[in-house]
Amino acid sequence: MKVSKQLIGGSEMKTLLMIGLLACSLQLNAEDATKPARTAGASAKPATFGESEYRLGPEDVIGVLVWKQPELSTSVVVRPDGKISLALLGEIEATGKTSLQLQEEITNRLRQYVSDPMVNVVVKEINSPKISVLGQVRKPDRYHIKQRLTVLDAIALAGGFTDFAKRDKVTIIRNGGPDKIRIQVNLKKVVEDGRGEVYYVEPLDTIYVQ
Repeated sequence: MKVSKQLIGGSEMKTLLMIGLLACSLQLNAEDATKPARTAGASAKPATFGESEYRLGPEDVIGVLVWKQPELSTSVVVRPDGKISLALLGEIEATGKTSLQLQEEITNRLRQYVSDPMVNVVVKEINSPKISVLGQVRKPDRYHIKQRLTVLDAIALAGGFTDFAKRDKVTIIRNGGPDKIRIQVNLKKVVEDGRGEVYYVEPLDTIYVQ
């Protein structure tokens, strides 16, 4: 039904405009409701030890099984440099990867030699979860970790702080990924009155107390 512009007065025109604006607003709100909410800092903080899938490290033993290719199937130890050696493929970086990520990489690289390769990577032995606690602690050394630990737990493994330790100047050097990450931690508030953020260690971390 067409309505002549001449028949619409000023008040009627304002009413129609308000109805149009309200309809647009409702449509925009409906579209926003379907969008997933953003979580602040969701990808900024790495997953802590015990919260995510295990990532390979030096001295871990893994089994590489290639279906119908027994000559390519083997068990290997991740070397101190973080690499493994496989027939046909040579050296592959393993440290910092999950078994699934390594499995996908081996599969992709084998495609130039094997038609439709089917690869399975199994972690046979976990030997790499170690951390180093250095600096002003009573027993600086490397320590095996079998469970989730806070930075204070790790320092306790090393005998605790020395009398000269600066508890507000603790550095976590994260070595588990392709790049080293340095995290400055102030443990003074945590030690003195139980306040402050709790930090957890990950395999291959180095904790340095000034």
